[in-house]
Amino acid sequence: MSEDAAVLDQVVVRRPAETEPEKKRRNEEKRDRKNKRQPRYQVILWDDPDHSYDYVIFMLKELFRFPVERGYQLAKEVDTSGRAILLTTTREHAELKRDQIHAFGKDQYIERCKGSMSATIEPIE
Repeated sequence: MSEDAAVLDQVVVRRPAETEPEKKRRNEEKRDRKNKRQPRYQVILWDDPDHSYDYVIFMLKELFRFPVERGYQLAKEVDTSGRAILLTTTREHAELKRDQIHAFGKDQYIERCKGSMSATIEPIE
């Protein structure tokens, strides 16, 4: 190894010293990035006379891992009020859950059933 190469191996690159205002600004930017939350969305299941309570309970257990009791409560809420909020989450996750509901398939317990239940997502203000 030549002398020049040995000297280059020992060179230490140093950044210029940061001023107090620069440090403060950099720390504030880091804190702002950490505290910035993604907008929240609700996954809403809509009532449908062509789906049974058993179907809704089974679907919620499979897709959301809700216990049977919670699935029954939500099935009853959909039946009585026309809709139920299933989940509040990020937009990407809400879209995934909505799409999974739409792809779940028809209710095998009701002959007239043509397909999956309907779900939408709505932003929380």
